Amino acid sequence: MNEIKKVYLAISYSDRKLFDEEISALKSLFAERGIELLVFVDKYNFHYDQEKEMMKTAFQEIDSCDLLIAELSTKSIGVGIEIGYAHSKNIPICYIRKNGSEYSTTAAGCASDIIEYDGIDILKREMSLLTNKENRN
Repeated sequence: MNEIKKVYLAISYSDRKLFDEEISALKSLFAERGIELLVFVDKYNFHYDQEKEMMKTAFQEIDSCDLLIAELSTKSIGVGIEIGYAHSKNIPICYIRKNGSEYSTTAAGCASDIIEYDGIDILKREMSLLTNKENRN
């Protein structure tokens, strides 16, 4: 993989607020490294009748990223679609989930890395190790 400059965070729109602390920690970690973190559900708002525009925009944003992080502590069809798209474009995928949450075999089957975390410190440590490894390759 080339140097990571931009990361797409795929996360459930309806469960987004459950992950404020994780997203804040990742934004901080990546900012220290000069990596942009794009949280699609935070950046864009679409009405229910704009589904084609929403997906076109999501795919364009994924195309511009060096890594897709899929937060799947809660199930999300949309995140699954984003994973499938990134996988088809050979964009590395890091599947993350909270310890004890349901394991997704489909996400794991597409992921180049899997992080199971139990607390923000573990998430930050594992993501730091991952981005260090990827930026050295």
